[in-house]
Amino acid sequence: MDVLLPRFYGMCFGVRDALAAANAHPAPHRVTLFGELVHNEQVNSRLAERGFRAQPEGERSLPTTPEVLITAHGVSDRERARLESAGLTIVDTTCPLVRSAHAAARKLDAEGRFVVVVGRADHVEVRGLVGDLSRFVVIAGAQEARRYEADAIGILSQTTTSPAEFEAAVASVRNHNPQASVSVIDTICKPTRDRQEGLAELLAAVEALVVVGGVHSRNTRELVRSAERAGVRALHVQSAAQLDPTWFVGVRRVGLTAGTSTLPETLDEVYQALVALDGIPSRV
Repeated sequence: MDVLLPRFYGMCFGVRDALAAANAHPAPHRVTLFGELVHNEQVNSRLAERGFRAQPEGERSLPTTPEVLITAHGVSDRERARLESAGLTIVDTTCPLVRSAHAAARKLDAEGRFVVVVGRADHVEVRGLVGDLSRFVVIAGAQEARRYEADAIGILSQTTTSPAEFEAAVASVRNHNPQASVSVIDTICKPTRDRQEGLAELLAAVEALVVVGGVHSRNTRELVRSAERAGVRALHVQSAAQLDPTWFVGVRRVGLTAGTSTLPETLDEVYQALVALDGIPSRV
């Protein structure tokens, strides 16, 4: 069985930089992680072992430690101000591309537009994106678009939304709102776009796909869904231990990719486990 990898896969710079900032902190016991640093169970477990406290995503109570670490997913300006007014020292690891999405949302709002955010309403990044907006709605995709009582609409997305999903949602919003002036800002991050494009190339060459990443990682699940839409069987695992050899019976070429919060060593362990199934390594 050949094991093929795409041109782009795995950890993005935003996650890498957030992890570096956390790992460099000299006193983890003084810090509360405001939610999950990244949606990766292995990473979160290691941070807890180092002494970082963690506050569940969506929890509104103030941390009891003197410092609070804002994760790569970011928070709204209102939430940041609330933390600062409580006298907390902020360690900010917000991804620069999430910051850009916040700026886009504020721009559309300042123009007086009703803002449509394409993404998961319960996702921490989306809660941050809409936290400073006056009028907005969050839709998961094209099927949730409706006619809105607005003459001007602005559309953007969670940074890890698939390009195809975003394009379909934009078209649906336009179709439902012919009365409105519609402004679209593409806030899908480049790492997400690169991984989706690399995956599309890979899917044409394999019979099945293994995707490595956290169960709560949106971009990881998007990779799985992209494979399924292309008619390629996909298996989502968090580690090599979850691989089931029987799943690969009859498979000659399997693809392997990973979400943007997946540790390189985890991906390598899965790769080695796949190779060991018949001992025939092959990379692209």
